[in-house]
Amino acid sequence: MSERSEPSSPPRPLAPTPFLMAGGGTGGHIIPALAVARQLRARGHQAFFVGTTRGLEAKLVPAAGFPLIYIDIGGLNRVSLARKLTTLAKLPFTTLGCLKLRGAAVFSMGGYVAGPPVMAALLKRTPVVVMEPNAVPGFTNRVIARFVSRALISFPETARWFRAGCTELTGLPVREEFFQIPPKPRADTLTVLITGGSQGSRTLNRAARQSWPLFRQAGFPIRIVHQTGASGSESLRDEFASSGLAGEIVPFITDMPAAFRQADLIVCRSGAGAVSELAAAGKPSILVPFPFAADDHQTRNAEAMERAGAARLVRDADANGERLFATIRALADAPGTLDRMAAAARQLAKPGAARRAAEILEELASRA
Repeated sequence: MSERSEPSSPPRPLAPTPFLMAGGGTGGHIIPALAVARQLRARGHQAFFVGTTRGLEAKLVPAAGFPLIYIDIGGLNRVSLARKLTTLAKLPFTTLGCLKLRGAAVFSMGGYVAGPPVMAALLKRTPVVVMEPNAVPGFTNRVIARFVSRALISFPETARWFRAGCTELTGLPVREEFFQIPPKPRADTLTVLITGGSQGSRTLNRAARQSWPLFRQAGFPIRIVHQTGASGSESLRDEFASSGLAGEIVPFITDMPAAFRQADLIVCRSGAGAVSELAAAGKPSILVPFPFAADDHQTRNAEAMERAGAARLVRDADANGERLFATIRALADAPGTLDRMAAAARQLAKPGAARRAAEILEELASRA
C-alpha cells in the first residue's frame, strides 16, 4: 500500500508569465492589487500596472518595484458633463492603445483607470479577473460583469451582479496582523477607537466632540482613542484634555492593528478596506457611511455588515453626539452584545485573498 503524499506547491514556470494589473486612483484600488502582484512575483511571474500620472499608483507602484504604464483617461461617475464628454471622447483611443499590452491574464480592482485595459483584454479574449470588495459593484465592474472570467467578491449578495458560477467569496487582501488579533475580554472601562481614515472625518470629529460631555455627565467608564486627521487635530486635542475623559486624540495612527487590538468597539466609515479589517480583526463596530461615495457603496457595505450582526449603521446625517453616546451605551450595556457582534464580524473574515487571486490568475493563464 503506497503512502499518502502531501500536496505539493505549484511548480515554478519555465519562463515568467506576465500579468496586467488594472485599477488606480485611490489606495483602495491600488493596495489590494499590489498585494496580488507581490504574490505573483513570489511565484515566479511578472506583474505590471496600468495607471495615470494623477492617481496614487504613480507613487505606490514604482515604490513597490513594479513597472507602471501610463494612460490618459478620466472618470465618468460623479463628474461634470464637460469632463464626462472629454473622457468618452478619449475612451476609444485609449482602449485601442491598450490592445498592444501583453498579459496572459488581467487582474482588475475596478475604477475608471481599469476601463480601457480591461475592455482591450475582453476584445482580445484575454481572461479577466475582477476583485469587487464592495457589496454593490462599482461602475466599471457593473459594465463588464457579464464578460469577466472570474469575480472575487467580499459579500455573498454581490454575486447577483455577475454570471452564475463565476464568483468566489475571497474577501479583500488585508494585512496579516489584523487576522492575528485575539478576542479581547471585556474590561470595566470600554475602549472605543474612532477613525475617519488617514484624512479624518469632519462628521466623526464633530460627533465625538459633542459626545464627550454626555459620557462625562453619565459617569460612563470609557477610554477614547480618536484618529482625527491633520485638520483640526490640535484644537480637538486641547478640548479633549479638559473633558475629564481617558484616552488620546491623534492626527494619525501609525500602527492601526495595535489600535484595533486595544479596542472593544470601533467607530468608523465603511469603505471596503475598513470593513475587511474589521472582519479580519473580529471587531464590533458602529459604521457611519460616507454619503458621497460612488454609487453610495459605503452604505451598502454597512448594511451588509449590519445584516450579518457585526455592526450598527448610523447614517451620516444622523451622526451627532447624542446618537453616538446613545448607540455606544446601548451596545455596552446589553450583556453579550459586543461579543456576539465580534463573533459575527470574524465569520466574515477571508484570509489568503491575495494568494487565492494569484492562484486563479495562474490557472486562467495556463488555459489561455
